[in-house]
Amino acid sequence: MENLGRLFFDVEIILDTLPALLREGLRNTLILSVGAITIGLVAGLLLALVGISRRWWVRLPAKVYIDIFRGLPAILTISLVGLGLPAAGLRIFGRERLLYGMLALGLISTAYIAEIFRAGIQSVDRGQMEAARSVGMSYLLAMRLVIVPQAVRRVLPPLTNEAIAILKDSSLVFVVGLAAGERELTRVGQNIGQQSGNFSPYVAAGLVYLALTIPLTRLVNRLDTRLREGPSVRAAQELPATLAQEH
Repeated sequence: MENLGRLFFDVEIILDTLPALLREGLRNTLILSVGAITIGLVAGLLLALVGISRRWWVRLPAKVYIDIFRGLPAILTISLVGLGLPAAGLRIFGRERLLYGMLALGLISTAYIAEIFRAGIQSVDRGQMEAARSVGMSYLLAMRLVIVPQAVRRVLPPLTNEAIAILKDSSLVFVVGLAAGERELTRVGQNIGQQSGNFSPYVAAGLVYLALTIPLTRLVNRLDTRLREGPSVRAAQELPATLAQEH
């Protein structure tokens, strides 16, 4: 047990590792995650709207895209984009490996977010669209002002879950060979662990991940509870306390 503690929970090594993790690893992990989620939100919403078209030939490309990027392992997609595109001469980001990783994560995120948005849009009662059209709104205007806002509110918990998944998948970007200054949390922990011959830097990286994901997980649970209860249930729960204050 003493040897296990020394290899995994050496406090001195963990404390020595944290500055590099926070200065470089955390910054790049957040850049990857926020960039990928932004790509996923924009492209995913567009893909969801294409995917609910009444015309099969419009839906088909969206369906194929979603099936491919949801079916491939994330590490394979990252390798194909981060290593394959430059090898094929498509150096759209020059030597910025971090941006290739962001693009790969964005492509993955787009597929999952498109399905989340599609489910949310289709969960909105059809009467909402009919009512919007009856007052003279076009289909696109009704989607923008009536349907999509309601759908977004309903899918906030799964969207937050997807953000957590992308945050964790950002650890796979190391396969593209990140240079100094581009390393994310896992790569920083891995490099320091290899140099020290100790696994405590990996544990330190894990602690930083937990500091990011646990609050997000709690947020998902809170959002889910609030959306399931609805304002009427919450009002009923708060009524006794309100009456007690008045008397």
